[in-house]
Amino acid sequence: MIVAAKIITAFIALIHLYILWLEMFAWTTTGRKVFRKFPKDLFEPTKAMAANQGLYNGFLAAGLIWSFFITNVLWSANVALFFLSCVAIAGIYGAISVSKKIFIIQSIPALIGIIFWSILKFS
Repeated sequence: MIVAAKIITAFIALIHLYILWLEMFAWTTTGRKVFRKFPKDLFEPTKAMAANQGLYNGFLAAGLIWSFFITNVLWSANVALFFLSCVAIAGIYGAISVSKKIFIIQSIPALIGIIFWSILKFS
């Protein structure tokens, strides 16, 4: 179970590293292709705002990656559960306020990770 928990956690960290890159460094290029419904004329004026959002996604990825370096399994689970919960909540908020697709991309994998880590922690 620990292998499955770590794999899903790594997958979610990679998603958030991608979002960091997209929002911080490729907002006006690749961002236009990814966020097709966003008005084209707003990419340049919102570049700094997107970079700020990207930074927050980087913090989520950093927390998830940090959980791999904690040798105590219980504390590793605690840290992973905290950051996965943050990802799940952010995905739920994004689904309510922006697009239901965010729930699928962010929240569902995070909830799966929460289940895996919780089984490991509480069994």
